Amino acid sequence: MRSISTKFYVLLVLACLVVNTMAQNTNTEPLGFVIGGKRISLTKGCALKDRNIPITLECPQPKTSISLPPLPLKDEILQFAEQRLAVVYPVIQEFKSIITSDPLGITKTWVGSDICNYKGFYCESPPDNKTAIAVASIDFNGFQLSAPTLDGFLDQLPDIALFHANSNSFAGTISSNIAKLPYLYELDISNNKFSGPFPAAVLGMNNLEFLDIRFNYFTGSVPPQIFTQNLDFLFINNNGFMIKLPDNIGSTHILFLTLANNKFIGPLPRSIFKAFSELTEVLLVNNQLTGCLPYEIGYLKEAVVFDVGDNQLTGQLPFSLACLEKVEQLNFANNLLFGMVPEAVCGLPNLLHFSLSDNYFTHAGPLCRFLIEKGVLDVRNNCIPDLPFQRSVAECADFFAHPRFCPHMWSYTYIPCKPYYIPEMAPSP
Repeated sequence: MRSISTKFYVLLVLACLVVNTMAQNTNTEPLGFVIGGKRISLTKGCALKDRNIPITLECPQPKTSISLPPLPLKDEILQFAEQRLAVVYPVIQEFKSIITSDPLGITKTWVGSDICNYKGFYCESPPDNKTAIAVASIDFNGFQLSAPTLDGFLDQLPDIALFHANSNSFAGTISSNIAKLPYLYELDISNNKFSGPFPAAVLGMNNLEFLDIRFNYFTGSVPPQIFTQNLDFLFINNNGFMIKLPDNIGSTHILFLTLANNKFIGPLPRSIFKAFSELTEVLLVNNQLTGCLPYEIGYLKEAVVFDVGDNQLTGQLPFSLACLEKVEQLNFANNLLFGMVPEAVCGLPNLLHFSLSDNYFTHAGPLCRFLIEKGVLDVRNNCIPDLPFQRSVAECADFFAHPRFCPHMWSYTYIPCKPYYIPEMAPSP
């Protein structure tokens, strides 16, 4: 009896070993053994069908099968309303991937194939195909987006006509490839962090009418040919440009031009004022301009604002300013101007603010004094003896100890719109 039990035990152990090695095969049939004339069937994990066997075995359980997650579904295929939209989709998504800051959540709308409903993107029919739809304009103004460059984005939008992106934090330089954009006629990248030289790629872009690159960090020279290009608006103020204003600036027909807050040097070309005769604002403030103001300044017949403050201009104030009958603001503050304040200029009918502070003027007539009392004319820190808040005698004496001469002195009392005007004479300083 004992030998049968021992034999029975050995057979069961062998059965468990066989079952354990085949446990991972889920299709294996239960193993059967004949012991002492009885058939015993073992299922996976050594479970005994015959519960009357007087031996309890603890066999290792087979490894349970692992349920794998379903395979991911194939990416949704985007359907675009127009092939031109499909072309720019990866361009937009690539640009989206390099945006480092988006506080207003603008790019959250740049999802899917409906590009024309992305915030900041606008679609129209391109000039070469009136039945097509393309990204024609972009307006990112005030979005506060940050990105290290626009390269690979702006220059890869083949149908773009208007690109406005002021008041963001875009940086880098402007790709020369924008010259290949055939429809671009408005480009505004003002108030960003662009740097490097003037974006020369805009030269020769015959459709470009509006260029605004102010409030950036561009440096170097400004190509003279930009002033004779077919532009209506040119805003390049508040950069670091350093150049003598070219003579060909007199050939420009630009309607709105701002050159302020750069480092332009040298005298103002005499031809500039005839060229600017249609401008309503002439802004040359805070540069390094030198020399004297010519009488041609009187040709600015449409000017409402004329500002050459914070330069190094010298000489007398031309009487021809009396021809600027539409002007409301005149600023000559912080220069090296001297002589008398022309009464004819103080009589301008629309004058609201006239600043001559921080110069070396020595005389103001009754009409000009009336404007001082009204708060229209500011002559503080000059050399007018009987007025308050003037320079010291020693400071004025030091200035006049080094005489400054201007060419064409006869022209300073000439008024083109009033050729028979006889000016008053000022006392010597």
